[in-house]
Amino acid sequence: MTQDSDDSAALLQLLSAPGTAVFLDFDGTLVDLAPTPDGVRLEPGVVEALALLAERHGGALALISGRPVAQIDAMLAPLSLPVAGVHGVERRGADGALHVAPTRDVSPVLACAQSLARRHPGLLVEQKRGAVALHYRLAPELEQLCLQEMTAAVQACPGILLLHGKMVLEAKPAATDKGGAIAAFMGEAPFAGRRPVFAGDDTTDEAGFAYVQQVGGQGVKVGSGPSAATLRLASPGALRTALLAAAVAPLKE
Repeated sequence: MTQDSDDSAALLQLLSAPGTAVFLDFDGTLVDLAPTPDGVRLEPGVVEALALLAERHGGALALISGRPVAQIDAMLAPLSLPVAGVHGVERRGADGALHVAPTRDVSPVLACAQSLARRHPGLLVEQKRGAVALHYRLAPELEQLCLQEMTAAVQACPGILLLHGKMVLEAKPAATDKGGAIAAFMGEAPFAGRRPVFAGDDTTDEAGFAYVQQVGGQGVKVGSGPSAATLRLASPGALRTALLAAAVAPLKE
C-alpha cells in the first residue's frame, strides 16, 4: 500500500461480500473533518446507506469512534447502530446493552487543558467519560506547547495514555483502545464468525487496523499518512462512495 493508492474497488468487493463485519471510524472517515467537533456534517444519503448495508450484513456494522456514544447517536438519528465511543470506554452491542470500561481519574489533565484554553482562546477542550481531548486545529502554532503541558499532566495520572491525533491531543485509559472494542464486538452476535473490515483515518485507529488484520480482516486507511492498514482510500468522500455503492449492489455469493 502506498499513500497514493486507491483501493476503492477492493473495498467495494469486501463490503459486498457475505460474511463481512463492517467497522467504521466517524470523524475524518465517515465525515470530513471540521474546524470544531460540532461542525461536522453528514452528507445526504449516508445514514440511509449505513442502514441498508447493516441490514444486508445481518446487523454486523458498527461505529468505532473517539466521540461518546450519545454524540454518534445524535449524528445518525433516527438510525441506531452498535457503537463504541471514547475509543472503547463506552460500547453498545447489537443487543442494545451498554458496556462501560473502568476509568481512571483524569482531573489533573482536565485542569491542564482548561488552563491552556483559558490562556489561548483558539483551543477547545472536550471532557468525556474517563477522557479529555484538547483540540488545537484553530491554533496549530500551539501544538508544541499543548503537547509539552499535556504530556506532563498525563505523567501524573497512572493508567492514562496520551494519543496524538489530527490537531488533537487526547488523554484516555491506557487499557482501552479501538482494537479492543472491535475484538469485543467480534465475540458477540451478529459479528462473530465474520471477517472484519475497519476503516479509519488517524493514529488512534491503528490499534483497530492491527487487530482486524491479525484475525484475517482488512484495515482501510482513509487519507494520507503512514499506516499499518493494508488498503487505502484517498478521502472520506471515497469511502462514502464505496459505502453507497455497496448499499445498492447485490450481495455476492
